[in-house]
Amino acid sequence: GSSIILHDDLLLFHCDGRDVQFVMALNKRTGKTAWKTKRSIDLSKVNDFQRKAFSTPLIVNFQGQTQMISPAAQGCYSYDPQTGEELWKVRYPGFSAVPHPVSQGNLAYVVTDFGKPELWAIRLDGRGDVTDSHVSWKYTSSVCSTPSVVLVNNLIYFVTDKTGVASCVDAKTGKLVWKQRIGGKFSTSPLAVAGKIYFFDRDGKTTVIAQGRKFQKLAVNTLDSGCMASPALIGDTLYLRTATALYRLEQKPVR
Repeated sequence: GSSIILHDDLLLFHCDGRDVQFVMALNKRTGKTAWKTKRSIDLSKVNDFQRKAFSTPLIVNFQGQTQMISPAAQGCYSYDPQTGEELWKVRYPGFSAVPHPVSQGNLAYVVTDFGKPELWAIRLDGRGDVTDSHVSWKYTSSVCSTPSVVLVNNLIYFVTDKTGVASCVDAKTGKLVWKQRIGGKFSTSPLAVAGKIYFFDRDGKTTVIAQGRKFQKLAVNTLDSGCMASPALIGDTLYLRTATALYRLEQKPVR
C-alpha cells in the first residue's frame, strides 16, 4: 500500500506486511538493491494483522542531515536514505496507518493507527529509541485514518474518514484551533492552495474553506461521482479522478 518515492539515485519504499517488515532502496537506473533494513521493533508479541502498515515515507533535511521519516506498524522510524541506517524510532500501539507524514522545523507529524488514530509530533534531533524523550505532543480526538494531513502556516488540517469532521490544530503546541463537521466520508487527502483548503469526499462533494484560525466555508461543489484518489495540481490547473471520470479544472481568463 505504500508508494515508492525517488531520492537522488534511489527508489525508496516500505514493505510492511503480515510476514516481513523492512525498508529498501533500489538503484533507479539498474534496479539493483542499494540497501535493505529490517524493522527493529520486536513484533513477536502482536498478531500478524498488527504488523501491517501503508504509509509512504517522507524525506526531510534537518541540521544538514537528510532523514527518511518512515511510519510503520507499532512505531515510526527515521533512516539515513543513502545507507538505510536507522537514526531513531518512536514506539506506539498502532498499525495499518495510511496518512503520509508531514514535517516543519524540528518536528515530524505522524498518524499512528487506523482504528484509533492519533497525531504525534516527534522531534527530529533524536538518536536511538526516543519514545520517552522526543514526542513533543499528541492529539487524540477526531484524527484521520486514511486521508493525510496538510500543514500550512503553522496549522495542521485534517478530516475524519466516516464522520466528516474537519479539524485545525496548532503545529507548535498540538492545541485544537477549531473543529467543524462538514459531512461526508473521505479517503482523499485534502489539498492546500491559494489560501484555501479543499476537502473531496467519496460522493463527489468538494468543501472549500479558508485557511486560518477561524472556520470559514467558502464553497461547496459537486461532481457526478466521488473521489478516492488524491488530486494533482499543476500550476493553476487541478486534476481530479473520480469513480467515473478524470477532470481538468481551471479558471479561464476573462476576455
